[in-house]
Amino acid sequence: MSIGSTELLAALVPGFEGFAWPWLLLALPLPLLARRWLPARRNAAAALKVPFGHRLEPLARGAGGIRGSGGQWLHWLAWTLLCLAAARPQTLGEAVQPPQAGRELMLVLDLSGSMSEPDMQLGGRPVDRLTAAKAVLTDFLDRRDGDRVGLLVFGRRAYALTPLTADRESVRQQLADSVVGLAGQETAIGDALGLAVKRLRDPGSDPEASQERVVILLTDGVNTAGLLDPLKAAELAADAGIRVYTVAFGGDGSLSLFGFQMPMPGAGDEIDEATLRKIADATGGEFFRARDTAQLAGIYAEIDRLEPVERPGQALRPKIERYAWPLGVAFAFGLLAFALPRRRRA
Repeated sequence: MSIGSTELLAALVPGFEGFAWPWLLLALPLPLLARRWLPARRNAAAALKVPFGHRLEPLARGAGGIRGSGGQWLHWLAWTLLCLAAARPQTLGEAVQPPQAGRELMLVLDLSGSMSEPDMQLGGRPVDRLTAAKAVLTDFLDRRDGDRVGLLVFGRRAYALTPLTADRESVRQQLADSVVGLAGQETAIGDALGLAVKRLRDPGSDPEASQERVVILLTDGVNTAGLLDPLKAAELAADAGIRVYTVAFGGDGSLSLFGFQMPMPGAGDEIDEATLRKIADATGGEFFRARDTAQLAGIYAEIDRLEPVERPGQALRPKIERYAWPLGVAFAFGLLAFALPRRRRA
């Protein structure tokens, strides 16, 4: 079939892509070639000889030709459709988008008493540390389309509020409902990290779908509670191939009020930066220090860059086989060509 014919089919059939085996279209003229070059079949039956036989020859040629009666045009339609079916016509299906390949990401948030200190600024007004952290984490979640995210909070004890899930709206809701003191007033960093590692290693995680498992731990204090030492928890994370990013969050112990720095009692408690740095180094992650909301937002933007979500590839349109249609119609024409002469004789 010529290029022009293929373009005609593309115009008539929406989504027509072409033929998988176009070379089989070369079989279209085979009946004509066979009729032209193969010797005629000899009839050994008795024949009637008449003196006007030369007058019957045009009639005989017309009856056996392409334009003859007896459904010859149905034979040719059936043969043409058989050749089209053998060439495997194909159309393009609906576009298919490859799925995103994200990470298994556990957010670990400190809810100890010191997170209520109002030494942060958000939108030009003073807020406590937890409110600032929630705003930054919510914005971070908006950029993690494709990840399975879990939320774990800790104070004196550690609790998993949200298991690993692709439903980020559930994580946002649980994050919004979290309040200081929900898990106690103290700080159990080791227990929180150990529980995060356990959640990433349990059957609920899907190592086949995502080989990248990450913990982001935010705290503003030192380990003052719990049974598991933070460095021992870091060893467990490293053995499991889990990267841990640690974020030390808290001001310098003062509050800006009408342009003056006012000291806040208890707000300048020391953060165990050395231990947090060791946890990050042991697991292949990084340690960050944030003293205000802007720095915290920049840290999560940097983590977003370090742990990118793999974007979906280019959309593809699969090829769908359509040989069944011409094959079915060719079968129908063949039946008609077989039945039509017998009906006329009847």
